[in-house]
Amino acid sequence: MLSESEWEYAARAGTTTAYHFGDSISPSQANYDRSEGGTVPVGSYPANAFGLHDVHGNVWEWTQDCRNDNYQGAPTDGSAWESGNCSRRVLRGGSWYYDPWVLRSANRDRSTAGDRNYIVGFRVARTLTP
Repeated sequence: MLSESEWEYAARAGTTTAYHFGDSISPSQANYDRSEGGTVPVGSYPANAFGLHDVHGNVWEWTQDCRNDNYQGAPTDGSAWESGNCSRRVLRGGSWYYDPWVLRSANRDRSTAGDRNYIVGFRVARTLTP
């Protein structure tokens, strides 16, 4: 599972804007704000510069990090923060059910670690070694 830091790095794909495609968002760029909608197949929207699809919207994505109220004391090497409130984990990316501002690259939420529902998912990742 990605750390919160890895997730944001991957989602931003080298950008500093609110979304990997700029500071505004439209329904042609992400799946969001669909109170009667649901998820769509991965790849329904354009990929970011790293080739990743649907980093904004569709489903919230679990990260490995425990919930902390701020970044004071957070790891600086990209690893997961394994202390704090570990009964709650950090979610990133927003979902199809939420307003567009929630989908910003920097936005974060949290949920109980064992929570399962229709707006939360995960991104498969693997560690590459040189």
